[in-house]
Amino acid sequence: MSEGTATTTDLDVRLEKHRVELTGYCYRMLGSSFEAEDAVQDTMVRAWRSYDKFEGRSSIRSWLYRIATNVCLDMLNAGNRRARPMDLSGPSPLARAALTPRPDNTWLEPVPDARVLPTINDPAEAAVAKESVRLAFMAALQQLPPKQRAVLILREVLAWKAGEVAELLGTTVASVNSALQRARATLAERESTPGAVSDPLDEEQQKLLERYVAAFEGYDMTALTALLHEDAIMTMPPFDLWLRGPGDITGFMTTLGASCAGSRLLPVSVNGLPGFAHYKPDPEKGGFGAWAIQALEISDGRITGFHCFLDTERWFPLFGLPLQLEAEAH
Repeated sequence: MSEGTATTTDLDVRLEKHRVELTGYCYRMLGSSFEAEDAVQDTMVRAWRSYDKFEGRSSIRSWLYRIATNVCLDMLNAGNRRARPMDLSGPSPLARAALTPRPDNTWLEPVPDARVLPTINDPAEAAVAKESVRLAFMAALQQLPPKQRAVLILREVLAWKAGEVAELLGTTVASVNSALQRARATLAERESTPGAVSDPLDEEQQKLLERYVAAFEGYDMTALTALLHEDAIMTMPPFDLWLRGPGDITGFMTTLGASCAGSRLLPVSVNGLPGFAHYKPDPEKGGFGAWAIQALEISDGRITGFHCFLDTERWFPLFGLPLQLEAEAH
């Protein structure tokens, strides 16, 4: 009995130490933080049930990746490709801005860095891992057929050898190389300007964020305009509306978004990007109510993307944040 318990505990520990990296893999495959966690849970259950058939011909890690890949491919058979608002339509001029929601499964979902990025000591590897969960790269991944997506992530992000990927997918090295070539070509066609976010943030970027917080909390549109790139984009899933340019963004914030004046921002790490939990004044309960998780894309000393994920009941608990902040004592 005690031996069985020890084995059980040992297996738990051995499986559990791979959870974060597997969640990162499933998140890149599925584009959904919640589906990724479901996929990893399913992977762990399948590993548990079939452990007696695992003969150690590969490492536990590669065996888990094989199971996780099959789980993700099964989930992707439904054919849903998650997207950002700008992947689905053109920008709306402010005069025609309307808040039309689409179903949750339409959207690429945000994720806290800690859930998908294991601790990596090599700075270059850590930078690749962060870049590979950024929103622009994640949106590009969603355009790939599922098997090409798996090949690209395993080869380019996780640095597996072609032979290892071929064995995992039950195919040939030539087939893996061909899938990788096609995946790279698709990504090259879609390549948007990558955000130049340092890891950790350099001094200039840190100052930009400090100025952003001061401008947003003070609802100072002149100061905010000075921080936005001329082609800056604002998105607000689950609404399909997106805006381009400082004029339309600040115009929206002072009209449809006027209730956000006097908000508070708390820093969060989201999708390898700097971000904030946005709480706006709550006239009913007092204090501040959760409103959005913001992810900021930065390039050349300006904010180029300003992405607000508004489904607070889902996102704030995922990020370990309260839904209400007390009013600050003065």
